[in-house]
Amino acid sequence: MSAILQHVLPVWLALLALLGASLALAYAPLHGLNGVVSLGIAAMKAILVAVFFMNLRRPDPLLRLAGGASLIWMSFLFALTFADLAARAPETQPQAGQGTGSEPPMRQPF
Repeated sequence: MSAILQHVLPVWLALLALLGASLALAYAPLHGLNGVVSLGIAAMKAILVAVFFMNLRRPDPLLRLAGGASLIWMSFLFALTFADLAARAPETQPQAGQGTGSEPPMRQPF
């Protein structure tokens, strides 16, 4: 039981420290770098969970193949999502209720 705690407790404490860093970052004005730093912290958390709790450091080739395939699949999903957002045309029409002030007043029903 003690051997498990020697391996799990430091990882758990590191995850708590990264959680505290995420919380502190929410209130820190980094002028546009908040997203980059947040993604870095999230990547470190994901690596810790994958290596220690999903046992990806074991030499089992099938386990590593599944981990690598999931990373490739997630990279495809993110790339396609970002490509979709980048390819969208900018919005040229105002949203409902956000008129420019030049529209005629709306008629009320009887």
